[in-house]
Formats: sequence, C-alpha cells, structure tokens
Amino acid sequence: MNRELLMLVDAISREKNVERDVVFGAVEAALAQATKKLYQGEVDIRVAIDRDTGDYETFRRWLVVPDEQGLQNPDAEELLMDAKERVADAEAGEHIEEGIESLPIGRIGAMAAKQVILQKIRDAEREMLLNDFMSRGDKIFVGTVKRMDKGDIIVESGRVEGRLRRGEMIPKENLRNGDRVRAMIMEVDLTLRGAPIILSRAAPEFMIELFRQEVPEIEQGLLEIKSCARDPGSRAKIAVVSHDKRVDPIGTCVGVRGSRVNAVTNELAGERVDIVLWSEDPAQFVIGALAPANVSSIVVDEEKHAMDVVVDEENLAIAIGRGGQNVRLASELTGWKINIMDANESAQKQAEEQSTIRALFMEKLDVDEEIADILIVEGFTSLEEVAYVPISEMLEIESFDEDTVNELRSRAKDALLTMEIAREESVEEVSQDLRDLEGLNPQLIAKLADAGVHTRDDLADLAVDELTDITGQSAEEAKTLIMKAREHWFTSAAATAAHE
Repeated sequence: MNRELLMLVDAISREKNVERDVVFGAVEAALAQATKKLYQGEVDIRVAIDRDTGDYETFRRWLVVPDEQGLQNPDAEELLMDAKERVADAEAGEHIEEGIESLPIGRIGAMAAKQVILQKIRDAEREMLLNDFMSRGDKIFVGTVKRMDKGDIIVESGRVEGRLRRGEMIPKENLRNGDRVRAMIMEVDLTLRGAPIILSRAAPEFMIELFRQEVPEIEQGLLEIKSCARDPGSRAKIAVVSHDKRVDPIGTCVGVRGSRVNAVTNELAGERVDIVLWSEDPAQFVIGALAPANVSSIVVDEEKHAMDVVVDEENLAIAIGRGGQNVRLASELTGWKINIMDANESAQKQAEEQSTIRALFMEKLDVDEEIADILIVEGFTSLEEVAYVPISEMLEIESFDEDTVNELRSRAKDALLTMEIAREESVEEVSQDLRDLEGLNPQLIAKLADAGVHTRDDLADLAVDELTDITGQSAEEAKTLIMKAREHWFTSAAATAAHE
C-alpha cells in the first residue's frame, strides 16, 4: 500500500505539475481529517509521511498555553504546568504530541482521499497563478465579466479571478457577461474561495491610477495627484501640483482638447472631473476646491480644523452644489470641514462669537464692555493671547498704557490658572473605563470633561454632531469613537441573550 501511495503521489505531481511535497501535504491532510472523525471534540491531528518509503505516523497534538490564560479548547490545548509533567522542557506556544494508531489509507476511501488531494492541488495551482499575477505589480485589473455571484461581479483575467462587490461598482452602470472591465486592485484575500482579488471601480485610488496611465508626466514625477474625492458616476475632484515650473498641472491633466480627462471620464461612465490646483496654504486650497464658485472671504479655525467660507448670493447655490455635492467633495478633497454661508450669516456668526468673547473678557478679566471691545477690535480672541502675546504688541494699542497692559496680562494669567485647576478637577471625575477607551488621549479627555462627559456611557449617548462640536474631530472619527464606546452595550446584550 505504501508503494502504491508513492506511485500515486508521483503520478499526480507529474500530471498537475506541482511539487511532490504539495501532494504529500494533501494526503497528510486527508488522513488527519479522517482520523479526527474517530474522536469527539475539536482534536488536533498531525500525520507525517516519509517521502522516501511512504510509511506514515499519526500524532495527536496539544497547544501549550500559559496557566493564567486557561483552556479555550481542552481537546487541543494543555496548560503549561500539565504539559511540563509530560515534557519537561515544554514552553507556552509550542505543541506537545503523542503517537496514536494510524488509520489505514483504505479506511478513508479512495474517493475521499482523491477529493482532498485534488482540492489541495487546486489550491496550490490557484496560489501559484495568483502569486505570478501579483508579481507583475499591476494596480489595475483588466478582465471580462465571467458571472454574477450574490450581487457581486466575478471578473476573469486569464485564469485569475477578481471580485467586484456591488458597493464598489459605479451606480447605474450595467455590466453584463463578456463585458470588458477595468478596476482597481484593493486587496487580496486568500480566504475567499474562487475570486481572492478584491476590486473597486468606485474608490478614489482608481481615478488616481487612471490619470497616472493617461498622464505620462505623473509617472515621470513632474506632476503629482495629492488627493481625490469622488461621487462615483456623477462628479469628482482631484488636486494636482507641479514639481516643474514649466509644466501647467491643470492643462497637462486636461490634455489637448480634453483628451486625457475625457478618457478618464469615459472609463467612469461619464463622471465629471474638476481638476484643482493643490496649495500648501489650506485656505487657498479650499478656495480652489470650491470652484467654480467664487469665494468672498474665508475664516480658518485651526482648532476645529474647519473653515467658514463666505460667498455672495449668486455663488451660494454653486458653492453648495446639488444636494451639497460640491461642498462635500471639496471637504473630502482638502480634509477640512467647510461651512458655506452668505454675508449676512457670516456677520451674524461673527457678532455671536464677539459677544461670547466679550462676555469672557468681562468676566475673567473683570473689565467693562469698552475695554473688552478694544481687545476684540485689536484681534484678541482668547485669554491665552492676552496673557502671552509679546508685551510690545499690546503696548502698541493706543488706548492702553503700560500699567493697563501689565494688569490685563496679570489678570489673564490668573484666570487661566484658575480655569486649569478647575479643568484638572473635572478630569479627575472622568471614570477609568472612559480613560481606558481606545482612541482617547489626554487632550480629548479634557475636552470631554469640560463638556460634562465623564463616563463611557456619557460618550456613548452622544450624537456624532455633538461630539464633533466638543472635540473638533471629523464626523468619521467621532462616529468611530462613539461606536467604540457603545461596544460594551452589545457585548452585554449578547451575553444576556446567551444566558437566557
């Protein structure tokens, strides 16, 4: 029987053009799987075949785990203290094993063994094809639609298959069997059977790669696409910068008579592309990103990473775009939260902010409205500025003499110290479970404490917009943090359901 086993391995190895070790591994797996069925529970079985004689041995294995960890699967795990009784030099993370009676290969049935072997062979062939494909370094997968699979589209390129999920398709795009398709390779998931290459036609990276193929200057390093934001199939914005003063970044990406940008648009089912000049100056970048709207003025809030953009009535609808599309894409492109408003709204907001600052100065500095307004007119917006801007700048204020300046700075420093002590006391009230929450740092904890958020449940109860107002985070960051805070709710509910 052992001689026949060796002949079978050699025959399959030659027929399928795979290494003998792969075939031996398949036979070992078949024997191990069949042996497992003789035991109750999730046992771990290893079979070792001698590659020269065909003789084989069977072992039952246990994973050695630290004593404090406990056993998750008693059928295939052994505590370290018990393992050392059997094998003196056993270490956690290693396996200990003992020989058991081998199952005759005839017992598993020729067909069952053959099926396992052929599946292993198919897996090995698939991995070889995949490795060969990925070694080419292609970023775009080019193939034809082979079939539909639960709403996903399976795209075939040679003998390699990719999976284009429904959510990664361009809306309203109707792909049929036999259609030629290009899509971005996003990841390779070997756990997926059949089509392990995950594709996307909706990702911003796909548009960037299409422009890279259409615009040689990008590959040459003369141009760079800094960012991209898409509403797939409808509209997109890309930010470009030139590393060579002789090269016009926008004109180069557009191409002669729009040839280059049109090639990208045609590939993406007519998706219109706004090409924006990237700038190191965030305000200038945002102004460009909001094109074709003309911006009247812009106010940058570094702390909240937001900008108030003022446009006139004629440009208001253009700046916002249909369904808020233009401002949303501009915000995604630049990474800044953008608030579009007209002149009246801007004036009203400024008046409200000045009123808040005036009240702060009057209360904390113990000054009248006139002094507070002088500070506001001179551009002071916080106690920190009053306390720590160079004294020479404050002495330039005509209404203030040196004694007044020194007194204001002293009062501001005292107020800041008092507020810091109060803040520390508030932070001390923050529960340990909130402090330990992944994603929080001391700065965020202090902001939450200031807003009266002291426990994990307090945070979990917040809406996304409430948290962004408190911390200045993006909506996505705030949503992630809130869901993290709510995790224990679902865990508790699941445990209760399981107990019942």
